[in-house]
Amino acid sequence: MTQPTPGQQQAIDQILTGGTAGFDTILGLEYTAVTADGVEATLTLRPELHQPFGITHGGVYCAIVESVASVSGVVWLGGAGHVVGVNNNTDFLRALSSGVLSIRSTPIHRGRRQQLWLVEIDSEDGKAVARGQVRLQNIDA
Repeated sequence: MTQPTPGQQQAIDQILTGGTAGFDTILGLEYTAVTADGVEATLTLRPELHQPFGITHGGVYCAIVESVASVSGVVWLGGAGHVVGVNNNTDFLRALSSGVLSIRSTPIHRGRRQQLWLVEIDSEDGKAVARGQVRLQNIDA
């Protein structure tokens, strides 16, 4: 991994000191490691995130994938702009109703106009719960 640029470091510091807001806060998404090459986060599942049958709503996983990919993309841009999601493809692999999720992102492609990120979500016992890819459009500052 290379040293972060000043813009990347500023984005990293902001995120790790609670600089995310809005929907991430409502979800309870907590970023634990942030670099220009990917992020790690956790989320504690709770009843407010369930669908009517008592398991975590699939939209929660989609939202996690979108948020983590977007944070990853913004950090990689390092102040040169921001990103918007243009496609989110999330697969649900295991139903859960409680526990702490471990989330990590990995870049697949980072280009001048678009980025593609893989986000993997695992249960406390290391089993895959969901995974998704998000294509991001880079927007100039």
